[in-house]
Amino acid sequence: MIVEDFATLPDYLAPGLDVVLVGINPSLPSVRTGHYFANPRNRFWRALNASGIVGAELSPELDRTLPEYGFGFTDLVKRASAQASDLKAGDFRKGCPLVKKKLLAYQPRIACFHGLTGYRAFLKYGEGCNAKAELGLQPRTIGETRLFVVPNPSPANAQYSVEVLTEWYRNLGRLRDELANGGG
Repeated sequence: MIVEDFATLPDYLAPGLDVVLVGINPSLPSVRTGHYFANPRNRFWRALNASGIVGAELSPELDRTLPEYGFGFTDLVKRASAQASDLKAGDFRKGCPLVKKKLLAYQPRIACFHGLTGYRAFLKYGEGCNAKAELGLQPRTIGETRLFVVPNPSPANAQYSVEVLTEWYRNLGRLRDELANGGG
């Protein structure tokens, strides 16, 4: 499916999800193809598949099937751009409160933010605070939803290798399993 540049990607959300993956905003290649993380240089699908946490080998063309595996997708900002740095504060002021409402409505076990930049924007514009943040499990929750931050898999964030990203997704999988078994 070809999507116009002014379009965006749909959310893939449902009640009872284990993890909702929260991106900053869709890339232009993703919107053009109609699939999350469609830029071939983005390391998301390679790292997610290598981590084994989904239990299937997936690709951008199969992004709509993620809810079948307990995962969903949304973005802080639905406006597509070439780079996240193209976004304005107004984009986050509009989008972050909506993401918070979605998380409260769907209550996944975990909301996993792709990158500290996006998570900090969520804290500022969705939570109204400037709390400290590091990668990994956060002390905050949204309702019952635990918050977790992994490095952004964007090619612009090349300081993290596929192997490092893979380990962060494994950490996410361990948290998911712990919470599913009554821990945490």
